[in-house]
Amino acid sequence: MRTGQNLPRIILPSLDGREFDSDSLRGKKHIITFFRFATCSFCNLRLAELSNIHDRLGENFGIVGIFPSEIEHLRKHTNKHASKFPVLSDCDLKYHRKFRVKKSVLGMIKGMVFRMPALWKSMKAGNVPLEFSSRVLIMPLSLLVDEKGIVQEIYCGKDEGDHIPMDRVVAFSKAGSEPVGC
Repeated sequence: MRTGQNLPRIILPSLDGREFDSDSLRGKKHIITFFRFATCSFCNLRLAELSNIHDRLGENFGIVGIFPSEIEHLRKHTNKHASKFPVLSDCDLKYHRKFRVKKSVLGMIKGMVFRMPALWKSMKAGNVPLEFSSRVLIMPLSLLVDEKGIVQEIYCGKDEGDHIPMDRVVAFSKAGSEPVGC
């Protein structure tokens, strides 16, 4: 996946029990974020931040979160955010592979060491990382997509807590953006 390309179609089950189809976002700018796993402290902190900022982004902006977790596991660990946007299950990693979401042992360690305050903040809020599998090595990936379905920015997290800065998401929601790659 590169900037300037059309976003491939994504069809996955959503927490609300329906099937999500990315074609439903045509005509809206949107962010698609690939997360690590349902109990990831950093991921749940970002879900809360996206839920809190949702209304500021406007009704012509969509947010989609994709986790490599079973739908029931997602319901158990992410519903506390009462997200106003689709949270999807990619339990077989089909789209994580298709979009080449990276894994990194070093990124996992860097996130734990250098983002300790955010980790503690999230864990204090009840987001304790309870999953121990290869999915802990997944690094966040976010795509900013324009109204025509063209990827304008790809943000590859360099560590487990490295998400696209919120000010970039807000700026993209309000104005155009030149394509930016990893």
